[in-house]
Amino acid sequence: MKLRTVPIFILLLWSSAPLLWQLYTSFSTDQALVTPFAELAGRWTLQHYRSVISSNPPFFLYLWNSFFVGALSTLLTLLVALPAAYSLSKMPTAKSNIVRMVLIGCALFPYVLLFLALLEIARTLSLGNSLFALALPYAALSQPLAILLLGSAFAAIPSELDDAARVEGLSLLNRFRWIYIPLLAPALASTAILIFLFSWNEYPIALTWISDQSKLTLPVAMARIAGSSIHSVPYGAYAAVTVLGAIPLILLVIIFQKPIVSGLTSGAVKG
Repeated sequence: MKLRTVPIFILLLWSSAPLLWQLYTSFSTDQALVTPFAELAGRWTLQHYRSVISSNPPFFLYLWNSFFVGALSTLLTLLVALPAAYSLSKMPTAKSNIVRMVLIGCALFPYVLLFLALLEIARTLSLGNSLFALALPYAALSQPLAILLLGSAFAAIPSELDDAARVEGLSLLNRFRWIYIPLLAPALASTAILIFLFSWNEYPIALTWISDQSKLTLPVAMARIAGSSIHSVPYGAYAAVTVLGAIPLILLVIIFQKPIVSGLTSGAVKG
């Protein structure tokens, strides 16, 4: 092993250690978790996965709920953020800088402080126990970051391209369809992944907006699926839920790896 690869190997091991520990925990018996270095004949088990998969409602229903809310909030966010980012890129520099500063402040603002206000809105409008309604605050909270990322991508497109499209008679909708969206595909992919991950992992809003057991998202269901109590914490079942819940995200990142990396690094190098 070359010396320069040692730091990379250490960083990779450090980053993958939580996942490896979760895998070990999910396949270990409860006795093996209590005495990890003891010689146990029945150290490995699939019981944690069996108990999770055979839960009622089915575990995969929670996966579908999280996927539906994540996909819907991502779509809603991009539908609003795309034209907003285009408008931001066409603003004069002084005004656009002010708007960007406001967006940065909104993106950094801890959304937990808005929790009670969102809860009151949900009660007033009767938005509880609706996966569609749950996607609305997620889309709203994701707007500042999405506009900032897509605004930077729009700024990297030469203005001469937009002028040429206007001369050819293309409407704004057609310019988006034939020019901007294909050129912004990497930025759209990376932005969509970030929004989806936020919606997938969000807990406080989903905990209070959804009380119907069949409509719970995965983070909320994790606290209930294993039947934990004050005297017993089912670490193996929690680990199994974590592993199963991480598989769709890992596959998603693997499938869209190239556009994600390209979108995150676009604009880093000119030329």
